[in-house]
Amino acid sequence: MTRHRGRGMASINYPIGMNLGGDPSQALVHSNPSGKFTVALSSIDLGQGMKSVTRQICAETLGVPVEDVYVDTADSDTGPHCMGSFASRGTHRVGNAVMAAAREARGVMMEAAAEELEVNAADLDTDGRGNIHVKGAPHRSISTKDVAIAAQFKQGKTISGRGIFLVPLSDVDPETGEMSPATCYAHACLVAEVEVDDETGEVAMVRMDSAYELGRALNPRLVEQQLVGGAWMGVSHALYETPEPYYPDPSHGPRDFVEYLMPGPGDICPHDIAVLERPAPDGPFGAKGPGEMCANPVLPAVANAIFNAVGVRIDELPITPEKVLRAIKAQGGARPQARR
Repeated sequence: MTRHRGRGMASINYPIGMNLGGDPSQALVHSNPSGKFTVALSSIDLGQGMKSVTRQICAETLGVPVEDVYVDTADSDTGPHCMGSFASRGTHRVGNAVMAAAREARGVMMEAAAEELEVNAADLDTDGRGNIHVKGAPHRSISTKDVAIAAQFKQGKTISGRGIFLVPLSDVDPETGEMSPATCYAHACLVAEVEVDDETGEVAMVRMDSAYELGRALNPRLVEQQLVGGAWMGVSHALYETPEPYYPDPSHGPRDFVEYLMPGPGDICPHDIAVLERPAPDGPFGAKGPGEMCANPVLPAVANAIFNAVGVRIDELPITPEKVLRAIKAQGGARPQARR
């Protein structure tokens, strides 16, 4: 029995969102009398951190503390329209809609503050700590709470805003029909190192090294956690998970997660990640978002690493020990490739 090490690389580019009818997302932002703000969305947080990011986007645009913003992802009956949480579109599409809504709400807030301070709204600014002051004269200020109270009970104003983001229609070449369905792309490169047992066909992950270009990381810790978790989803798709032979009839499939095979804590390997920031011109504060890119490069990188280790090409997922062992036997034994 010999364990062979191999290294494989994969690089991808990923279009952010879609272009079906402009791929719209909408957002509503409003304040209550205490100066706290609510963002209403129909966009759903699947665990990727969208509520945290949209909260940050709204707070930054309004110029208020992030703790003064609450995000409500109610449902499609009570919230504004959204195409959905898919296609790595959340940060870009929903974030842009939230930014537009927050800009409108900020405009109303500054007009209300200007009326209270008896100045022009253009002469006011926010300090990010819950206050609005006259530029160059910070002693002349009013809290966002007092502005909200004055707006609703004295001025008869609602501090609110509406936002929608639509992808601009692409130019179409009249002769070829060529067009661009996406406005921005994210990019990634991942190197996987594996160890393959030529007697059992078992594949063990040794380490991963990756670089992701995501526009701008609005919440670096969330981005890192999503990239780490998504990479292990990729490993699971590459080596473990499959609906076959159960789909579309699950009657003979695993009954619970005790029987359903996935990588566990003992299978985790070191993963070094570099996040490259190249702000997108049409992204909220330059952001694109990781989305499905977290998992996508892992699958081909693992397949390439297995080939590098024992010389077999497996083109069906998951790459199970049975498939690896049969391929090794079919070619007359392991044939390690040169490593660079």
